[in-house]
Amino acid sequence: MEAPRSAPRERERERARTTSGSDQVHSWILVTSHVLSAAWRIARASVMTALSLLSATLSYFRSLYLYLGHQLKWWVGYLQRKFKRNLSVEAEVDLLSYCAREWKGETPRARLMRKAYEELFWRYHIKCVRAVKRDNYDALRSVLFQIFSQGLSFPSWMKEKDIVKLPEKLLFSQGCNWIQQYSFGPEKYTGSNVFGKLRKCVELLKLQWTEFSGMRDYHKRGSMCNGLFSDAILECKLYEALKFLMLYQVTEAYEQMKTNKIIPNLFRLLFARESSSDPLSFMMNHLNSIGDTCGLDQFYPDFSIVMVPPCFHTVGPKSCSLAVLIDLFILGYSLQVKIKVFRLFKFNSRDFAVCYPEEPLREWPEISLLTENGHQYHIPVF
Repeated sequence: MEAPRSAPRERERERARTTSGSDQVHSWILVTSHVLSAAWRIARASVMTALSLLSATLSYFRSLYLYLGHQLKWWVGYLQRKFKRNLSVEAEVDLLSYCAREWKGETPRARLMRKAYEELFWRYHIKCVRAVKRDNYDALRSVLFQIFSQGLSFPSWMKEKDIVKLPEKLLFSQGCNWIQQYSFGPEKYTGSNVFGKLRKCVELLKLQWTEFSGMRDYHKRGSMCNGLFSDAILECKLYEALKFLMLYQVTEAYEQMKTNKIIPNLFRLLFARESSSDPLSFMMNHLNSIGDTCGLDQFYPDFSIVMVPPCFHTVGPKSCSLAVLIDLFILGYSLQVKIKVFRLFKFNSRDFAVCYPEEPLREWPEISLLTENGHQYHIPVF
């Protein structure tokens, strides 16, 4: 009889234990859910904060990158412009490519220039060209650059004389006090100190020429030339030294002519002109303008053969081509180099390729110039 009464109580206790276990499980699930939810919110906030910080960092570095890139591009362009502006003799470029770039179109002059360049390429085997800065020193620059880059030796007459002392020699030995009116290109400089200024110019030329002529490494000479011909101040001093050497040779020829000594015919032609009848007029009317208002070849107009006195025709039918650029003759004679000029505007004529002097007194080294109009010069590279 006791057993039946106890059965319901057991079931109630069992039900109570089951209910209590379910409540505990539910509580744990609820707690776990809250913990996970809170952890997710914290993690999401941390991730969002990290992503925001990363985005801001990336945006900052992107802006910094763009700013630095812009600044670098500006400085590179500035330095390139500055370097190009200062570089007076540019690097070698393919001759025909240069022609195609400079002479486009079908104008008569463009067609003439293209044919002239093709003639240089196929007949004279000129492969490249160096563009030379266009100013009133370009002819002197083209000549001196080749002398230095080829390492040509010092002229014999310069070895025999101390050319640094030539300015004073003209004054004290030959009484040329008029040299005080010498003008240094665009610098209108005259006065008693002109001798000291000329001496420094000639001394620089002698130093540089001696250094280049003693250098056997072609690449080293080229590197030094690029540095030297990027310094406008040094360049001007060198060109003024060349002008003075030309003046000295003209003065020497004039003194020899007065004593009835034999001089090259072109000097006689020079002195036969009213504007250069003596060294002073040559300097005042022609030489002083070089580097200032005109270039080396621009102070003499073209001569016709009838203007050359008959006694000067001893060099043959090409005397007129020598008279065309008598200044280049004086330069070549002074530096003891044979200057061959390719005059592209004279294509298909006998004056397309002319030499100054045409018949040098000795076996002088030859350098070449290229001109499209007779005023600006470039350097052909064989």
